[in-house]
Amino acid sequence: MNPAIIICISLFACIFGIFFLFFQTRNKERLALIEHDKDASIFKFRKDRSSPVWAVILLNLSLVLMGVGFGFLIGNLLETYTILSGDLAYVGSLFFTPGAFLLLGFYLTRKMKL
Repeated sequence: MNPAIIICISLFACIFGIFFLFFQTRNKERLALIEHDKDASIFKFRKDRSSPVWAVILLNLSLVLMGVGFGFLIGNLLETYTILSGDLAYVGSLFFTPGAFLLLGFYLTRKMKL
């Protein structure tokens, strides 16, 4: 078989599996709440959330992109001014800085009130 076909089929199978497990788990949780006569209001969209979802996504996406750019800058500086090889400097900084910026985004999201 063509490797491209195998990759496409496995990609769609993974996406289907993720959605199937998500909806199956959500359905089981809701059925368990109904069985025990609990309030299912936690599943409804509330307007009184501390921040809208789009603002959190936009904040984290912008911080990740800034982290990647900063990682390239740090990698270039490490390659130029230290004895580290270019591969190690770039890979290390490109994994570290977006993670650090996402951690910053987590703390900023907790403080955000819109």
